Amino acid sequence: MSSLSGSSRGALWRDRDFLRLWSAQTVSDFGARITRDGLPMMAVVSLAALPGQLGVLYALTSGAALVVGLSAGGYIDGTLRRPILIATDLIRAAVLISLPVAAWLGVLSMVQVYVVAALVASASVFFDIADHAYLPGLVGKAQVVDANARIAATESVAEMGGPALAGVLFQWLTAPFAVVVNAVTYLVSAVLLAGIRAPEPPPVREDGDEGGWLHGVVTGARTAWSEARVRVLLIMSATGGLFGGFFGALYIAFVLRDLGLNPALLGIGIATGGVGALAGSAIAMPMARRLGVGPTICVAGALAALGVMIVLLAPTNTVGAMACLMVSQFLGDCFGVVPLVLATSLRQSVLPGNVLGRVDATFRATGGGAAVVGALAGGALGQVLGMRVTLLLAVAGLMIGPLVGMLSPLRKVREMPA
Repeated sequence: MSSLSGSSRGALWRDRDFLRLWSAQTVSDFGARITRDGLPMMAVVSLAALPGQLGVLYALTSGAALVVGLSAGGYIDGTLRRPILIATDLIRAAVLISLPVAAWLGVLSMVQVYVVAALVASASVFFDIADHAYLPGLVGKAQVVDANARIAATESVAEMGGPALAGVLFQWLTAPFAVVVNAVTYLVSAVLLAGIRAPEPPPVREDGDEGGWLHGVVTGARTAWSEARVRVLLIMSATGGLFGGFFGALYIAFVLRDLGLNPALLGIGIATGGVGALAGSAIAMPMARRLGVGPTICVAGALAALGVMIVLLAPTNTVGAMACLMVSQFLGDCFGVVPLVLATSLRQSVLPGNVLGRVDATFRATGGGAAVVGALAGGALGQVLGMRVTLLLAVAGLMIGPLVGMLSPLRKVREMPA
């Protein structure tokens, strides 16, 4: 397996521009976790949202990936990426501020929560696509695995602190005003990104790159589908998005209502997942060295699905529910982050840099579109079958992707391409 030398790894620690990008992502990740968990908390606690409404909320946030993925990839590949990162941070901050303003005026409603969730999610997807395309040019392809592992580690720290902070904020403050903290994180991220000094490599254009958004969609999809290893990752992204939509739509409501935990305890439980994700970012490469890159992606994905199932076996007493929640979050996030690190690095390693934005947009659109269907179906089934049964169906569905991967050429990928 291609690996970084000690001097290469040390070079990242000395690279001030990478450290600025890394810091900006860390701060932004904290904000993203507050938004992700805070808006459903606000919908449940302050606006008494029903399971169907939570399904719509999750579908809107997931649908942003579909809409942006269908339009953003070609644009991102054809322009400088850092200005996009700064602009999307500023947009997210401005949109979130509208919630406390509406609450202060006494006009806050689910409709506004829907709109804010969709806009913030759209900007976040734009940010993530641009970030994945920007990173290889900043650090060099030889260091993308190490850079992605470090970013995943700090995302794990955000997963530890962000949900816990969200739970405490939404427990102590009125929910909309807790979102102000979220807006500030995006402003800090924008300032850090503005401090990067390294000139960004100019975009490399090919014949036909001026063909508009439709050409970008076709190019991204064709490139992803024509590379056998990437094609399997795309199929796995679709199945994960579909059944993850079931889970995402109902999970917070299940914990708050069926298990009877309050927002602060929910935040602590989710934060435990951050500890697991930190462990996952540390074991990703050792697992890949032992099992191979492709098998590790598949095995870890299956273990992540089994881990999240534990919360569905929880009793309704507080101690038992918290124990199951914390174990489930730890195992699910630990093994869930492993395929993320390896799959992202694999795409960045085998594909040319001038199509990374469009391919990442294809992944976002595929996963997001599937998640929209899953969220709407999960919300509807949650009202008919109950949340626990629907979530069990989601866990079963999450096992499909790893199974497909093990029956595909991905299982033969032993080493990360140089």
